[in-house]
Amino acid sequence: MNIKAKSQVLSTPAATPAEAASYFSAKGLFETDVADVAYDLREGITGFTLVDVRDSLAYEAAHLPGAVSLPSGRIHSNTPPPFSREEVLVVYCWGPACNGASKAAARLAGQGYQVKEMLGGIEYWRKEGGALEGSLREEAPLYYAMPLV
Repeated sequence: MNIKAKSQVLSTPAATPAEAASYFSAKGLFETDVADVAYDLREGITGFTLVDVRDSLAYEAAHLPGAVSLPSGRIHSNTPPPFSREEVLVVYCWGPACNGASKAAARLAGQGYQVKEMLGGIEYWRKEGGALEGSLREEAPLYYAMPLV
């Protein structure tokens, strides 16, 4: 029996060019990437604060230059963080498989802060050779494994 396979890619039609242009243009409002952050740091461009939303142990071991620590689980509406609402907060977590930065960005935006998520997190920062600060810097583990239960 000759059964023709269906495309998984095309099972949902592609957006129109106008819809795609609108969607992809809007992504820049919410995201930035490692290369753009590295460029701004290298060129001394200011106007944003890097916020590491991993736990404090991970931050102490290694973090992006100038980043401040604000673990995602500690962001609550009753205790707003000490940031200016005029400055953009660029949050990052472990990497693409971590949603801590997305959760933190949602909470911070809900408190009135301007927020962007750095795609790739510290994992891709390290993969692209970005400098690190902290007690272990480049020697820090890529992840602090927590058991899955």
